[in-house]
Amino acid sequence: MIEVKKISYTYPDGIDVFSEISFQVNKGESLGIVGPNGSGKTTLLLALSGLIKNSGEIFIAGEMLTKKSINSIRRKISFVFQNPDDQLFMPNVEEDISFGLDKLGYNLEKIDLIVKDSLKSAGIEGFESRSSHHLSLGQKKRVCLASAFARSPEILFLDEPSNELDPGGKRELMSLIKEFQGVKLIVSHDLNMIAEICDSVMILNKNIIVKKGEMEEILSDKKLMEENSLEVPYKFR
Repeated sequence: MIEVKKISYTYPDGIDVFSEISFQVNKGESLGIVGPNGSGKTTLLLALSGLIKNSGEIFIAGEMLTKKSINSIRRKISFVFQNPDDQLFMPNVEEDISFGLDKLGYNLEKIDLIVKDSLKSAGIEGFESRSSHHLSLGQKKRVCLASAFARSPEILFLDEPSNELDPGGKRELMSLIKEFQGVKLIVSHDLNMIAEICDSVMILNKNIIVKKGEMEEILSDKKLMEENSLEVPYKFR
């Protein structure tokens, strides 16, 4: 579903984020992207979404990411940002979720059904008329997920989805994410969540992919984790 060939990105100040990294993500795979602060995890998601310009080649569902193909590819992807306030900007929940659906060719009746189904999938039925900015953090994150689900993506990118949530909110959000059947790429420092959701893990550090492999193989390797400023999750201690 995703093939990355020797992509590189350098910040405007000249600092290299990652250099000629390559990897693949298969259909149905849930990939956790981990590493220390500043290792380029979020930047990688932005590159895969076509939101920043990088060198190298990116293929999404067999289609190369270019200026010409970007609109087609973005129909296959939904991105849930770390901070919901970066994503929610409309007067109410219904408008946040339905934003852009008309550009996908849906009529008003179909959009109404999509919004209701998405709210149900995210566990926030009846929130249509509520102001997104007056919701709790956990509720805002659910609205962002509902907005992502509304587009019926093949691929879901999530940046620190459990950040700042209490244990109950985290469990509820994890349950919702698990229900998504497409490809998932999850950037997170919450390695316990990664261990529960993902079947594979990739460590980014010092401009390179240190290792990509099966979740348990990576996260249970104490030496590997400590060498990359990470800790083994509770379930493998």
